Amino acid sequence: MTESLRRDGEYEHAQENPYGNPYQGARQHASSPVNPEWPPPPAQPPAAPYAGFADDGQPGQPAQPQQKHRARRGPLALLAAVAIAAAAVGGGTAYGIQELTGGDTVAASTSTNVVPSSQKGTVSGVAKAVSPSIVEISATSNAGSSTGSGVIITGDGEIITNNHVVSGASSVKVRTSDGKQYTAEVVGTDSKKDLALIKLENASGLKAASLGDSDAVGVGDQVVAIGSPEGLTGTVTSGIVSALDRDVTVSTDEGQQQQQQQQQGQGQGGGQWPFEFGGQEFNGDTGSSTTTYKAIQTDASLNPGNSGGALIDMNGNIIGINSAMYSATEASASAGSVGLGFAIPVNTVKADLPDLRAGASN
Repeated sequence: MTESLRRDGEYEHAQENPYGNPYQGARQHASSPVNPEWPPPPAQPPAAPYAGFADDGQPGQPAQPQQKHRARRGPLALLAAVAIAAAAVGGGTAYGIQELTGGDTVAASTSTNVVPSSQKGTVSGVAKAVSPSIVEISATSNAGSSTGSGVIITGDGEIITNNHVVSGASSVKVRTSDGKQYTAEVVGTDSKKDLALIKLENASGLKAASLGDSDAVGVGDQVVAIGSPEGLTGTVTSGIVSALDRDVTVSTDEGQQQQQQQQQGQGQGGGQWPFEFGGQEFNGDTGSSTTTYKAIQTDASLNPGNSGGALIDMNGNIIGINSAMYSATEASASAGSVGLGFAIPVNTVKADLPDLRAGASN
């Protein structure tokens, strides 16, 4: 037995080992020193003998019965293995914390699939799933009345719309997709972002829209728009995202908004809001007090009254609030949409919600 071990080069006789390996079973001498840093032997003897000490005086690893001349691993290799394992665990832990805490609220937002799987990716599927969350808004002021659209964001009747739809209004009426009529109050407004939050009175059980992630939107993505152009409730159009981060300038002057409402006539057209884009003015004069925001450009057909309505991805998530659209006014121009519309990104909406709910008015 001893000679065989010597031939293999795996084991040395206890008397020939100056370190007196304590893990050589019956061959270990009782008076041999024990390395205090090495863990105590297992309660049950290992199935295979231990390999003694490595050349650097450190304990070795368990021998493999069918593997001769096994390469020994020193402490550096062991430490490297531990470091790799720690890095893997540490990386996983960091990822888990990010997901659970939602440190970056917008980036952690995940879009849900609102559209049934049998209709996924279809305009009809999106329309059926999201239309119950889109409303028509009729606002009345001293200058007249206007019609716009809005998006239900809570079951008890919180609705996001454009500031220019309800600014200065003395009365706000809302009609849901099922034809029910509600009175609403303006909770908060933000003219710099052209956003407003209104709340229905005595409402419950409404279908809230799913707010998506506008940072995940790409040029060329298919989209659906739902609103009430020219007072035609629940109108659905479709198109693509034409561009991102377009600088759109709108008026922040309440008097200017009321003047536009009056010019557009009674009961309709209030959504044809003047704006500036690319150094040009559209739909009238924006006035002296303006603000500029980054918008999603779309070629989905938008018309007066679509303001405040929804721009939706093909999973049924709201990615923007339609806010501005170009309408040809020259007599020689062709009638109808020219495919130049803009929407406020939904991430801007989500970031502004706390202030709007707090009753901001600016």
